Amino acid sequence: MGISVASAVGENDCYSCAGNAALAGLPPRERVLIGTGWRAAHAIRTALPGWLVLVSRRHVTSPAELTEAEAAELGVLTWRLSRALVEVTGCVKTYVAAFSEAAGFEHLHIHVVPRAADLPAAAQGPDVFTFLRRPEAEWVPPAVMDDLATRLTAALGAAP
Repeated sequence: MGISVASAVGENDCYSCAGNAALAGLPPRERVLIGTGWRAAHAIRTALPGWLVLVSRRHVTSPAELTEAEAAELGVLTWRLSRALVEVTGCVKTYVAAFSEAAGFEHLHIHVVPRAADLPAAAQGPDVFTFLRRPEAEWVPPAVMDDLATRLTAALGAAP
């Protein structure tokens, strides 16, 4: 069972911290990978299957607040997730970005976004974020996110 955005934000004003506090009860889509300082999850409210976020396991709002170990782990996990996305989704590359500006989502999270070969030019580069502004009817369903998460977790298990 996943946590809802409304309940997480209402409980402690941080959706990411609420998820981190409930690791054992999270669905596969919210625990693609659990590292020492990071948790990988499928992004919510996206119309692009495979859009992942790396969420800091402690509350920070900027990369400047990371420890050296957290920063080093971030680099390795970004690489590992990118490789798994190429393997599982067939994407030609990944985009990596961090803003942490949306209300309730100021907690540092790094977007790792699969860039398919056939992604329309109008959705490439920073315009890929249009997938986060699509109507709810276009969002990736939880079952699809869970299936992708399970396959990504398996690919990560086989990765170096």
